[in-house]
Formats: sequence, structure tokens, C-alpha cells
Amino acid sequence: MRFNWNYDYVKGSKIAYIFSIILTITGIISILALGLNYAVDFRAGSNVDISVSKAITAEQIKPIVKDIGVDEGDVTITPGADRVNVRFSNELDETQESKFKQEFTKLDASASYEVNTVDPEMAKELERNAIYAVLIASIGIMIYVAIRFEWRFGLAAVIALFHDAFVVISVFSIFRLEVDLTFITAVLTIVGFSINDTIVIFDRIRENLRFAKKTTKADLREVVNRSLAQTMTRSLNTTFTVFAASICLFIFGGESIRMFSLAMVIGTLFGAYSSIYIAAPLWLMLKGKQVDKPKTVAKESN
Repeated sequence: MRFNWNYDYVKGSKIAYIFSIILTITGIISILALGLNYAVDFRAGSNVDISVSKAITAEQIKPIVKDIGVDEGDVTITPGADRVNVRFSNELDETQESKFKQEFTKLDASASYEVNTVDPEMAKELERNAIYAVLIASIGIMIYVAIRFEWRFGLAAVIALFHDAFVVISVFSIFRLEVDLTFITAVLTIVGFSINDTIVIFDRIRENLRFAKKTTKADLREVVNRSLAQTMTRSLNTTFTVFAASICLFIFGGESIRMFSLAMVIGTLFGAYSSIYIAAPLWLMLKGKQVDKPKTVAKESN
């Protein structure tokens, strides 16, 4: 498949910028107003995961919660066909945990339990370390790209990376999807995938710059459009491969990796989108200012 070298890919970046700004503002409002739906990994309390042999409703579980002395408002019950999740905002002591299992066994004698408990200090530490991981990875990528190419490439790449990561976080906040440790793994994976796609485009831009005129911003625009056309097939093929694998994991994978798979599906699409319509045009905008400077100086001297 060959793409039209004369097509103005940069022109589409205007719509992309507007769309991304709207999405970013919506995400900021959602995070400030609603926050994130943290799993037990980042939230103090007890999480009881129960494998059941028959469907159990939330209404059947609520009396058990009340019997062990826990307020219903501090409990989130997620029933399913073969799995039930009960999340307590406070830690269950041994007596409460034992009584809960005993009472639930009356509903399903063959039920099996997995109880995870996180104390407040550990929850805060995990949340803090997750933020550090994303920031350190992004700073490291920016330094590498700045040394390997130039600072404009590095800045454009990192802005695109933060865009991809924030879009995924925003979607999870808006739709109240659960954020756990696998989600953080997905975000870091998305960052790696996105920078790989962006580097391929930037490398082609750099190669084309060696044999192109660089006297005006229009010349640079032509270089960017040509580079995008030359790498488009590779970008779409890579994106489709990762997207298809992530979709299969989401549909056929277990409950433990479902949020990871969903984050990968969203991040893969936006990673390709940002590499083409945000990173490359942003570099053009930064580089274009440098090209236009001599002309401005010449006019002033005249």
C-alpha cells in the first residue's frame, strides 16, 4: 500500500489539536471532579474476589455485609456469572473475614475466596511510585530523543507521550473503570509503543531533511508530509497488529488482565494518532520558527 505523497497530512493536525484539547479539558474536569476508580492496589481496604458456581446477586450479599458490621455505603459489590467481587473501603479483621466466608458459603457451598488487603500507607506509596514511574520514563525518553536527534524532536515526542497517557487515564476516569497495577503497566507499555512509532517518523524526517530545501516553512511542511506518507504503511500495520492482539486479550483473556487489555486498545489507537497528527506537526511548528527567524531579521535591517 502506498500513500499519496502530495496529501497534506499536516493540515489535518488543526482538527486533531482541537479534538485533543477538548478531550484533555474533559479529562481534567473528570479527574478533578470524580478522581480515579482505584482498585484495592491503590486504595486502603479489603478486596474479596469470589469464584462462584452459580449467579449471586448484590441483593443476596448485602445482608451478609450488614451481619459482619460493615456499612453498605463502604462496600462495592460487583456480581458476575462465575465471579463476584466485594470491595470494602476498610480493612476486614480476621473475625469479619471468617464470618463473611461462613455466611457466603450458605449461598454457594463450592465458592472459593481470594482476599487482598492493603493498608493506607502502602496504598499511598504504590500510587506515588506509579506516578514516579511514568514521569521518569518520560524524562528519560525526552533526554534520549534530544541527544539522538535534537531538542525539538524530544519536546514534541514527550508532549505526544503525555497526551497518550493522559487520554487513557481520562477515559478510565470518565467511565469509572478500575485502575490497578496492571493499568500502570499498560500506560508504560503505551508510552514505549508510542515513542517507537514517533521515532520511526522522526528518523525519516531527519533523513529527508538532508536532501531537501530548508529555506521556508513550506519546505519543512513538504518534508513532514513526505515523511508521514513514507512511514504510514509501517505505522498502520504495527498499530493494527498490536490493536488486534489487545482486542483478543480483552475478549478472551481473564478478568485479571481485562483492564490492561482495554487500556492497550485505547492507547494503541491514540499512540498512532498522536505520532502522525501531534508529534510531527508540533516539531514542524517549533522548527518553522527557527527557519522564519533570518527573514524577520533581514526585514528589520532593511
